[in-house]
Amino acid sequence: MPTETSIKIHPRRPRHQLKGRQPSDAARAEVRALIGPPPAEGHRRDLLIEHLHALNDHWHGLFERHLVALAAEMRLSMAEVYEVASFYHHFELLRDDAAAPRLTVRVCQSLSCQLAGAGDLLARLPALLGTDVQVVPAPCIGRCEQAPAALVGQRALGYATAQDIVSMSSKASAPASQAQAAPEVIAFEAYHQGGGYALAQAVARGERDAEGVMAALEHAGLRGLGGAGFPAGRKWRIVRGFDAPRLMAVNIDEGEPGTFKDRFYLERDPHRFLEGVLIAAHVVGCEAVYIYLRDEYPECRAILTQALAELQAAPELRGQLPKMELRRGAGAYICGEESAMIESIEGKRGEPRLRPPYIAERGLFGRPTLEHNFETLYWVREILERGPEWFASQGRHGRKGLRSYSVSGRVKQPGVKLAPAGITLRELVDEYCGGMAEGHALYAYLPGGASGGILPARLADVPLDFDTLQPHGCFIGSAAVIVLSQHDKARDAALNMMRFFADESCGQCTPCRVGTVKAAQLMEAPVWDAATLNDLSAVMVDASICGLGQAAPNPMLCVQRYFPHEVEP
Repeated sequence: MPTETSIKIHPRRPRHQLKGRQPSDAARAEVRALIGPPPAEGHRRDLLIEHLHALNDHWHGLFERHLVALAAEMRLSMAEVYEVASFYHHFELLRDDAAAPRLTVRVCQSLSCQLAGAGDLLARLPALLGTDVQVVPAPCIGRCEQAPAALVGQRALGYATAQDIVSMSSKASAPASQAQAAPEVIAFEAYHQGGGYALAQAVARGERDAEGVMAALEHAGLRGLGGAGFPAGRKWRIVRGFDAPRLMAVNIDEGEPGTFKDRFYLERDPHRFLEGVLIAAHVVGCEAVYIYLRDEYPECRAILTQALAELQAAPELRGQLPKMELRRGAGAYICGEESAMIESIEGKRGEPRLRPPYIAERGLFGRPTLEHNFETLYWVREILERGPEWFASQGRHGRKGLRSYSVSGRVKQPGVKLAPAGITLRELVDEYCGGMAEGHALYAYLPGGASGGILPARLADVPLDFDTLQPHGCFIGSAAVIVLSQHDKARDAALNMMRFFADESCGQCTPCRVGTVKAAQLMEAPVWDAATLNDLSAVMVDASICGLGQAAPNPMLCVQRYFPHEVEP
């Protein structure tokens, strides 16, 4: 009988040969043509999702023979490759004898697009496009102000019509790498001539001390603008306090229905964001930066790829840049949660981690990690140049700072509205959106996207900011505002959101995986079973691992609280 001391535990070593099915020489050659031959140290494990994208883009799907060959090339088990490939919505798993679709068209089914007729569009397209084009509903593609929206292969289409989609589908879909940057993008030269990167260089040379930079952010009141609202300066201090090497992860996976502000700024001024990245990396001491961009933004991927190339080619910045990598999501809302994003960057399924430890202490590749949303970093240069008082002096109703509100739904002028923090919904619609759309009167609104709850028109004078909506059962999140009118029902909006959460649950924990599906089924009934829904809600809120399951009941609970006439007999 072996004793505990007699058992030797050896670390796992990569396989030299797969168990079971072996790759054919032809399949290995096809895989190598796309990912390259293995380097001397072997393929990096964290690049698994990038390699899956290369195969999926080229072959319009992931064939079994290629997954087997990829596992062999990366010296992973087939199970490790398959569990990742099967997790993400944008990977199409195919048998070797199946025919890959010529093109995949994704029609957004989020609330703003549903209000604009996306359901009818989705129903009509299969008959119009033919059998070689795959048409699928998409949870959200981040173009809510252009509803209805669609992705035609690797091309985004706003204000989509059946005619436009058919026309675009008749042409060969360009690979993501060939997507063109919008002409209005501020390129490196123009940004640099306007004083761009001077501040980042000053920080890198020690002319602006780290303590002063962090104090300025704290005085300005800059908070995380991806939803959590954690004070930015305080986060920098925490991560800086842990032992090096430190890393940085930037979250541009804004998958919350109703949110599109990061895309809006990225399409116009990517270098302002990248300068914020450099300042944060220098102050905190991050030796590498990983930028995680959602796959629904192919044009933004082209913009960032070009901007990073321009940045790295600039002679005046040589020697001042950390290692920077752009990583591509694969269609998973859960990867907007910071630890799930880190798992995805590491080439794994995007499942949230149990905490503690928090990622500030043990995050990406087990190292202390500074995680930030795009827009938070976008404001860093502006605050440091204009002074923290400038930013802090903005605001209404006792609040401080500016907010980028993504507004969609029944308003005349949807879009990103840069407005004072604490502005009310009524003020936002009247002053920044041109009022309600013709023939529509304010009935309800979602102040924080799918998870932020639903409020009635009588609460349209509540300030929109962090900590102001919680007494009403809601929160601001990423400031995704969806406006409903008398032609809509709050219960329908809540059902749309619960279906979204059911689709996007990673499935790791039972309360969320089962609770969202069951709640959506119960919410389809003309009269809601309030007792059962409340029981489900309590379990999801108390026992879900991450914010998805914890916040999923919010819209449903708000309907019961503010719109009982819609769900009671």
